[in-house]
Amino acid sequence: MTSDPDHTVGAVAAAPPPVLDRWSREFLGHLNTERGASAYTQRNYRQALMEFSVWWRHERSAGPVWAQLQRDDFRSYLRFLGRHNLGRAAIALRFSALRSFYRFLIRQGVVPTSPVKTVTLPKPPKRLPKFLTVRQMEDLLAAPLAGLTGTAVKRAGRPLSVVACYRDVAILETIYSCGLRISELAGLQVEDIDWNEQLVRIRGKGRKERLVPIAQTALKAIKHYWSLRPEGAPGKSPVFVAETRRHGAINPVMLQRRLKRYLARAGLDPSITPHQLRHSYATHLLDNGADLRSVQELLGHAHLATTQVYTHVSTERLKQAYLRAHPRA
Repeated sequence: MTSDPDHTVGAVAAAPPPVLDRWSREFLGHLNTERGASAYTQRNYRQALMEFSVWWRHERSAGPVWAQLQRDDFRSYLRFLGRHNLGRAAIALRFSALRSFYRFLIRQGVVPTSPVKTVTLPKPPKRLPKFLTVRQMEDLLAAPLAGLTGTAVKRAGRPLSVVACYRDVAILETIYSCGLRISELAGLQVEDIDWNEQLVRIRGKGRKERLVPIAQTALKAIKHYWSLRPEGAPGKSPVFVAETRRHGAINPVMLQRRLKRYLARAGLDPSITPHQLRHSYATHLLDNGADLRSVQELLGHAHLATTQVYTHVSTERLKQAYLRAHPRA
């Protein structure tokens, strides 16, 4: 592809959304049924294929024929995205979807190789993950019950739910004890807990399962939460249930809102996310002598390089401590 007119993102976005072709639909079905991709991944990958198809139709007045596209076509798309101030992370997400799509096409025998594979993306700046200190984590763990003192009420004027507050203590203890993703916590079932061995079976990304130790503090918090429920200890159901009539699994969005409330109550940054509690878990393990391979397995990372970012966190903390304490620093 040689032409690369300076169309605006708005002009392309204004084009009518295309009907996805057969291979795009089959790929999205594969993500859902065989890969076990999360709803977020399915949504993002669908959006990426739609956006590329809209752009290509704007350029060529026809839908993309995936087997005929070349590396230069995707380099032109990359330049298009870069001209319109799309962030590095947003660009990387789109190309991750396209690469995954072409791997699927190769397995289906549609194309022999991927034209996206050798497209070089702009390197993102190295950003260390944010995390809480041990003291900050302790303050956060105490925050749900701090709201029960005095005459604390919800905004609507109703008394705070004692059960919900103790449930949230158990949730925070479990996230910190096991280093869970928020989706993993929401999917945790009663039968996943091995009380005798103090292990939890986690269903991670791509339906991969792993066993993770869980601390006594977390187990005690879960048992206490169950003891306060009017229904008593649950049977075959989610470990943490929402305050609804149906008592389904706790909603990740609702959990994020409650976390913000507890962060503010503990005097911490309300923009901290549940995933940054997972960062705290990994950082504290490494700070206290855990080896990198073990942390990789505990987090469920497929590649060691993903886990290595936490070593940079620990190293940076050591450097800062050195600069503060050494007389010659």
